[in-house]
Amino acid sequence: MPGARDGMWLDDEAGRLVRPYTVSNGRTRPSAHFDLLTMVMATGSQPENYLGPDHAQVLELCDDPMSVAELSAHVRLPAVVTKVLLSDLVDCGAVTTKAPRTVAAVPNDMNILEAVLHGLRKRL
Repeated sequence: MPGARDGMWLDDEAGRLVRPYTVSNGRTRPSAHFDLLTMVMATGSQPENYLGPDHAQVLELCDDPMSVAELSAHVRLPAVVTKVLLSDLVDCGAVTTKAPRTVAAVPNDMNILEAVLHGLRKRL
């Protein structure tokens, strides 16, 4: 059963009544770069203008650091739509992001690949 904040946007049998890309006004590209592992957290600053119920839901979930992938799962929207919502929140200063740490190793470093292969052979 839908919660009070979901109101008329959810139906028990049909699910979400608003199409995902309607939420992002048809936009499919966020104004900021997000990886699925990018961590997002609310800054405590509220947007000057009300952006919509989906923005509010995402902002509420960002009280604790959460990855874009987790947020997308919680709001039940495609990742690209979630990224567009997040970029709106970044643009108005309501959330901050932290990119995932990158691995210093070269992706095709033969020593690493051989070590992984050796480890896999030991397990099999």
